[in-house]
Amino acid sequence: MDNKDIFRFLSDALNKGQRCVLVTVASVSGSSMRDPGAHMAVSDDGRFTGSLSGGCIEAAVVAEAQSVLAENCPRVVRFGEGSPYLDIRLPCGGGLDIHFLPIGDDGLVAHCNDALARREPFGLRLPCNSGAGEFLEEPRETVWRQDQDHVEVAHWPSPKLLIAGHGAASVKVARMAESMKMDVAFHSSDEQLVKELDEGGFEARLLKTPRDTAQLSADPWTAIIFMFHDHDWEGHLMEHALGLPHFYIGAMGGKLAHARRKETLAALGATAEQIASIHAPIGLFHSSRDPDTLALSVVAEVTAEYHRSMCRRSSEE
Repeated sequence: MDNKDIFRFLSDALNKGQRCVLVTVASVSGSSMRDPGAHMAVSDDGRFTGSLSGGCIEAAVVAEAQSVLAENCPRVVRFGEGSPYLDIRLPCGGGLDIHFLPIGDDGLVAHCNDALARREPFGLRLPCNSGAGEFLEEPRETVWRQDQDHVEVAHWPSPKLLIAGHGAASVKVARMAESMKMDVAFHSSDEQLVKELDEGGFEARLLKTPRDTAQLSADPWTAIIFMFHDHDWEGHLMEHALGLPHFYIGAMGGKLAHARRKETLAALGATAEQIASIHAPIGLFHSSRDPDTLALSVVAEVTAEYHRSMCRRSSEE
């Protein structure tokens, strides 16, 4: 879900004076572990980051990348079904067309890293035979345009969790989301929890009052999670959050708590449509009573909803 490691690897290699290759899945036939647009990055000393097959072809991809560096020219190579490499097979029986782009110090990687840091969508146009890659501020779709001799890759921000709450479960959700390479913003009325997460490298802020709404910010790739045991903290914060861009909003609590929540939000001016969009109780499976299980349930539901929202976005474009 996240390409920060890929482009950070390329940036680090360039800064060390190394040559490197951006490797991209251009198209997939049959079964595959990775979708078109998935990346690896390979440096001239054979180091790499990322995975395209779960270990089946990575060594061959690294070897191909070294050949690309020797010729300093992009190419597309078929692996698996239909490949000229008869000794390299994917256990799933599928095939991958993989694009290799030698990376020069032309600003492409810097543009990508800047967009990732700002959580902005972007695209790449990757030539198949010659030339340099092109950074696109307006991504379209990930597709191998064989008639135009280039691969286009769309990059969308990874999911971000904005968590407002307190208690052990809220911390578990934050830590599990981080382990999934999600961005996390943690807001709590519990000063000790804020300190703990801040010292752990999280974006963590103290909510001083239930009306401390100015701290909350989101983008279309943000999931907003309310995890207050004291639901008096929710009203104004949630009413404000409903007006922010997001792909998911959910709140902890049972049916009775949610019924009261809906009444409070309606009284504060939230629309019926906004209130109906709230996932409550949160999580793929309900009645999770221990923090670890609840965290797993919440992060799984957010991940599923993120992929559904991205599918809807693709179908609308």
